Amino acid sequence: QVRLVESGGGLVQAGGSLRLSCAASGSILGINVMGWYRQAPGKQRELVAVIGSGGSANYADSVKCRFTISRDNAKNTVHLQMNSLKPEDTAVYYCNVRAVGAQGWGDYWGQGTQVTVSS
Repeated sequence: QVRLVESGGGLVQAGGSLRLSCAASGSILGINVMGWYRQAPGKQRELVAVIGSGGSANYADSVKCRFTISRDNAKNTVHLQMNSLKPEDTAVYYCNVRAVGAQGWGDYWGQGTQVTVSS
């Protein structure tokens, strides 16, 4: 079983910054893609950013040039540096990992962390 623990959410004013972190633990044999998704009230969950094992990253158009995703393969962690935050970035942010464990490949989700940007 793979467990994800997120941290770093909170309340920030527009234009401010936050850094989210997610640590994967458990019976992990390998991790492929790591990413962040978000879900605002009344909206569907959407991709924010993903990063492959080699470091290649993709971002939603709405966060390009403001957010940066990074990972530490040795520590099984993924981070999301969020700068120039806007009120429309307010959402619950979820960490997602595609990992292989004793029972094979699977997609795993964190519990979510609230990010609130005030205007």
